[in-house]
Amino acid sequence: MTAPKKPTLLLLHGTGGTEHDLIPLASRIDPEANVLSVRGNVLENGMPRFFRRLSEGVFDEAAEKYSFDRHNIVAIGYSNGANIAGSLLFHYSDALAGAILHHPMVPRRGVKLPDLTGKNVFIGAGTNDPICSPEESEELKSLLENAGANVELFWDNMGHQLTMREVEAASAWFTSNY
Repeated sequence: MTAPKKPTLLLLHGTGGTEHDLIPLASRIDPEANVLSVRGNVLENGMPRFFRRLSEGVFDEAAEKYSFDRHNIVAIGYSNGANIAGSLLFHYSDALAGAILHHPMVPRRGVKLPDLTGKNVFIGAGTNDPICSPEESEELKSLLENAGANVELFWDNMGHQLTMREVEAASAWFTSNY
C-alpha cells in the first residue's frame, strides 16, 4: 500500500478488457493512490465483462487482505466497468466514496437511489458516442444529482473512446475533490 490516507482507486475495465487496462489511467489520475483492479468474472463471447452485482463482502475481504480503508474507495470505470460502478451507486449508499465514470449508461431505471449526499462523481462523455447518447449522459447526471451527489459532466467531441482530454479532466477533478 502506497498511501494509506488516500482513496483506493477501484478499476473496472470495459468489455473485453482485463484488470491491467486501466492501470495507466490510475497513474494519470493520482500516481500515489492505492489501486485495486479487478477482472470481470463473466465471459461474453470469450471476453471478460461485468454483468452481475458483486457478491456481498467482496470489498470488505479485499480491504482486510490489502489493508485499505473500505469506506474510501473511488471507482474508475470505462464503458461496462463504468456501468458497474454506476450500479453500485444506484444500489448502495456506502459502496463508494466517489466515482469516475467514463462513457457510462444509466445502469437501471425505475429504482429509488439511496442518499448519495457528499458523493463526488465525474462523468466523461462523448458528444458523438454511438453507444451512450448525450441524452443518456444527461439523464444519469440528473438521477445522481437528485440523489444528492455532486456531479461533473465532461464533454469531449468524440465517440465512445477514452481521450487524453477526458483523462486530464478526470485527473483535475480528482485532485480538486480528493
